Amino acid sequence: MDLGASPRIGPYGFDPDQLLKVLPHRRQHLAHTLNKISHDTEANQRAGYAERVMATRGPDPTAPLWRAAQLFRLLSCGYALGFHIAINSNLQRPLLGWALFAVLIGWSAACAVAYLRGFGRRPAWVITEIAVVVVLMLSTKMVASAQWALDNQTWPTTLWASNATTSAALQFGPAGGMLTGIAVTATNEAVKGYVNVNLGRSATIVIELAVGLAVGMAARTARRAHADLQRAAQLSAALQERERLSRQVHDGVIQVLALVSRRGHEIGGPTSKLAELASEQERALRRWIISTDTDRDGNTRSVDLCALLRRRASDRVSMSLPGSPVTLTREVATELDAAVGNALDNVRLHAGPSARAFVLLEDLGDSVTVSVRDDGVGIDPGRLDEAAGQGHLGISMSIVGRLAALGGTAELSTDQGEGTEWEMRVPRREGSS
Repeated sequence: MDLGASPRIGPYGFDPDQLLKVLPHRRQHLAHTLNKISHDTEANQRAGYAERVMATRGPDPTAPLWRAAQLFRLLSCGYALGFHIAINSNLQRPLLGWALFAVLIGWSAACAVAYLRGFGRRPAWVITEIAVVVVLMLSTKMVASAQWALDNQTWPTTLWASNATTSAALQFGPAGGMLTGIAVTATNEAVKGYVNVNLGRSATIVIELAVGLAVGMAARTARRAHADLQRAAQLSAALQERERLSRQVHDGVIQVLALVSRRGHEIGGPTSKLAELASEQERALRRWIISTDTDRDGNTRSVDLCALLRRRASDRVSMSLPGSPVTLTREVATELDAAVGNALDNVRLHAGPSARAFVLLEDLGDSVTVSVRDDGVGIDPGRLDEAAGQGHLGISMSIVGRLAALGGTAELSTDQGEGTEWEMRVPRREGSS
């Protein structure tokens, strides 16, 4: 990062050369800090891209299921071999039967290698397997008589044909697995020449549908669990990187800005404006650092109210917060924070140019109380009722209404020249801790 390029930090911009005239002896330190942050940010973006690529190419969460399916394939091939030895002498074309069985073994070996190595776990390969299974089942008409086919299962055996159902369920989910099971059953019925609706004599359709559904649901669950784990790992890595950058900003830039602000006010004159800008940037950076606390819980139902309120701290707003988190449901915490924001807006607009606000958060166990007090001009007696009568419902709608919607209360204490104090109380709902 070139210090002569007048970078902007936050919503304001200033010339770093003017800033460094105030503290020339910190020029090297500030330049080193800004350049390091810029370099680390670019490196982190490249690393983040690499992580996303690796996540896309990461391990298949269904790999254990694919391995188990190949063990089933091996056992089904053994069963098919025993069945073929037993019935081969009854076939019209026994030699053709052995030739087709060699195709069955060769294709089974190819599928096992493809699925174990991973390159076969794609739609084209699985669809090809389904087609091969259907063709081998239909070839029963070529090697056996119609009467034999009517009295027996197809020569590759229904158990071996179930491998296609298993593969489709792993690749396409329960719907794909069940549809393939229906296709296998339909092929078996086509070879016999009739549809057997007696499930007591032939439960092929029930078994195929059950296999497709069970294996497909297992694969879907594995993929969802893996996706959740990936999102959690990526969020954790992003938060750790942001916290690291936050510490770096705090140790470098914020300290320099604080020193510039203090020295600028001491020197006075033209540097006073620069000191004010530096002070504003310091507060903006501090709010950004604090915001990591709320971002951490972005995908959860609970929010730390302390983290939300800290972002409203400024030179004119002092915070008194518990040392431990005060967690509420996201809806309650967000609305309560908005009500506090409304009260602070009223201080800024109506309490006077030099008024200060003080925010106190108390965790009472079964309820949470936030007090917002200021040392401003206060409100004349009857002024709120008069404003409501004129149609100005800002306070009642923005503060009282918000708290009422949460099942809580908002009480105002004020008098002319005595400032104002809001006490907002909300009960803890189930799910808050």
